[in-house]
Amino acid sequence: MERYGLVLEGGGVRGAYTAGALAWLNDHGISFDYSVGISSGAVYLCCYLMHDNKTSYMMSAHYAADPSVVGVQALLRSGYYVDYEKIFDEFLRGREGMTLQPLIDENPDMEVGVYDLSQGKTVFLGPKDLDPDLKLLRGTCALPVASAVVEYNGHRVLDGGITKMIPIERALEKGCTKFMVITTKPADYVRKPASPIVKVMMKYLYRECPQAAKDYEVRHLNYYKQIGLVNSLAEEGKAIHVYPSRTIKASRWKADEKNTEALYALGYSDMEARAEEIKAFMADKGKD
Repeated sequence: MERYGLVLEGGGVRGAYTAGALAWLNDHGISFDYSVGISSGAVYLCCYLMHDNKTSYMMSAHYAADPSVVGVQALLRSGYYVDYEKIFDEFLRGREGMTLQPLIDENPDMEVGVYDLSQGKTVFLGPKDLDPDLKLLRGTCALPVASAVVEYNGHRVLDGGITKMIPIERALEKGCTKFMVITTKPADYVRKPASPIVKVMMKYLYRECPQAAKDYEVRHLNYYKQIGLVNSLAEEGKAIHVYPSRTIKASRWKADEKNTEALYALGYSDMEARAEEIKAFMADKGKD
């Protein structure tokens, strides 16, 4: 029997594309045997599994683009370039009433990735590791240098994208044989090495975990390894790789609401354009 995996890249604000693509999957009743998400992909994965398109839309198209959560305003208020506490506590928990309790209770076969500074590596955690107050989920998004380390259950965690930007290897480890992979950059995207100043800051800020700086220094190489694996699987007919069909101006850090809404809409429309291909690919799900 084929085992179908859903693999979600992070991408910060660009995750609006993923949110739109997942809304299409929800609207068409398409599910997977296993799913895994990194960073913003972890947030939208949780929304998808709880069939909560509304929160996913509000987060990706509006809250992520709010000028108060990134930049000077965030720095003055929180001491960090990105204020994830405001995003998760004020916006998601406060305005949207988001809780992960339904996901914890249902216990689906899913995981989110975080970089554990105590272990010096990315680890994958399932529903029973999540908390209703979204603290661990905030940790999955905590970009190194730009945001606060999240303390959770005695561990200090950051964005798992330090090593696993596209967690395709984890889906393979979990026994998946077919994959839908949703990434947030166009086909011509070039990932550059970390800048010298970021390398220095990584060594200083996370000096209790020297491995974190070492991992970040080769992050671009890991990205190309992971995207190469995705492309190989797609060429073999074992994966569908969904990514933006055109470029919309948005960085990992910020974009205006017009562009985040456009990214969300593009994710949905790109899936609709490939509807027959997707349905044919998923046709054997559940068959012996």
